[in-house]
Amino acid sequence: MAKTYKSEALAALHESMSDLHQAGAIDSKTMREFDHACLTPVMELSPAAIRRIRAKAAVSQAVFAAHLNVTTGVVSKWERGEKQPRGPAAKLLTLAAKNGIAAIA
Repeated sequence: MAKTYKSEALAALHESMSDLHQAGAIDSKTMREFDHACLTPVMELSPAAIRRIRAKAAVSQAVFAAHLNVTTGVVSKWERGEKQPRGPAAKLLTLAAKNGIAAIA
């Protein structure tokens, strides 16, 4: 999955910093800190927010689950508040919340 940045300007700046890191002008610790500052942060989404993302896309739980590479049961549990999305699924949900489901489809 491609990196998603807070803005186009940060994407361009990050690319330049990455080149400097590869050339040895920036150490790994600084690059990790820069990554953290530039990349889109993962949001904590409530069950209602997850339902709204899916409803806005007008897709079933099964289709939504397929986009996120999880089971329909997991989506159901997220929407009922029994579980919280973690890892890659949380990142994908954040992207879908910001940019619509087309961003992850």
